[in-house]
Amino acid sequence: LLQDAHNSSVLNNDVLGAFLPSGHVAGLSRPVTIQFWHDRVLDTSNATCVFWQPGAGAGSTGSWSRAGCNTTHREGTVICHCDHLTYFAVLLLPAGTLSPAQLASLTHISTIGCSLSAAATLCTLLLCCFSSTPCPPPSCRQRLRDNTTRIHMHLLAALLLLNCSFLLSTPLATGAEGLCQVTAALLHASLLCALAWMAAEAFHLLLLLVKVYNIYIQYYLLKLCLFAWGLPTLAVVAAFVFKGDTYGYHTISTSEGYRNATIVPSARCWLTSPPAHYTTLCYAGLILLFNMLVLGRVAMILRRIQWQKAQARKDWVTVLGLTCLLGTTWGLAFFRFGIFLIPQVYLFTILNSLQGLFICLWYATVHRRSKQGSVSNTSR
Repeated sequence: LLQDAHNSSVLNNDVLGAFLPSGHVAGLSRPVTIQFWHDRVLDTSNATCVFWQPGAGAGSTGSWSRAGCNTTHREGTVICHCDHLTYFAVLLLPAGTLSPAQLASLTHISTIGCSLSAAATLCTLLLCCFSSTPCPPPSCRQRLRDNTTRIHMHLLAALLLLNCSFLLSTPLATGAEGLCQVTAALLHASLLCALAWMAAEAFHLLLLLVKVYNIYIQYYLLKLCLFAWGLPTLAVVAAFVFKGDTYGYHTISTSEGYRNATIVPSARCWLTSPPAHYTTLCYAGLILLFNMLVLGRVAMILRRIQWQKAQARKDWVTVLGLTCLLGTTWGLAFFRFGIFLIPQVYLFTILNSLQGLFICLWYATVHRRSKQGSVSNTSR
């Protein structure tokens, strides 16, 4: 009884009905006040006053609506002010529920950002592979053997795969279940690989600064590939084979913030297992912690050498820009609470969807500087 199609949760399962024998009462100039007591931590973002609206036709379920009701909160009390009489309750919305307008804008931002990043990473990959910088043949061969450039290329490839699989995850959510599961696994694997290559970038950057450009580790790049491509892919394949329901249709719930409190689902192909979701968060958290520690170490080294070389200031900006772009903004995922929720979601979406574009701009700047430096050295 009084249960909508979405099995919405009601505070303390309390439903209060108020009626007059004279019939239907609506449009009151002085709203009636109904108080619901509780012992929970609630606010306007996850608790709202609603009334029961019966279904239009025979056999159709009704729904909870907030039209004509305002909600205020006091300690231990939710106060409803409504301009009509019927069945009232306090509807509990999932924490962090977005409105449909917010979800639509975030979807547009992520689609545009990922499209720009995919195009930018592809262009940067081509620039890495077919750079037209004039240089003697031995120098060109040395550049091709340079592990730094190759690590950049692997990161760009992982980001390209991540952006493409993300763009496919929404349209394929309306297709066959098996295809959606494969897409979700591909998206998960590309995310894990991209994060791993961010950690590889940080590790390589640390070696460059500590070893002062004198590094020799046998099969160094192969070991990085096994870590950044092999381990994430192996984990995803194992999860897909032995627990296929880890991937599938992921529903994003939104609440109508203006007309009613109906839960409107939006689906994409992604993780459907809470343990896999939390494991991914822990994995990302460890990598971001490592990157932040490397960032601190780099800042200390550059601060020390800044007094010795004027060029260090430019190197400082370049290295800090690279390190911040390679993963630091993903840390916004851990600030999704309270008043930070909406700003965090928008910042996270904008910065991380455009990460490939930022790296393209950074690489183009560094490439132009190195080209200018080689030209000036040749003129001397």
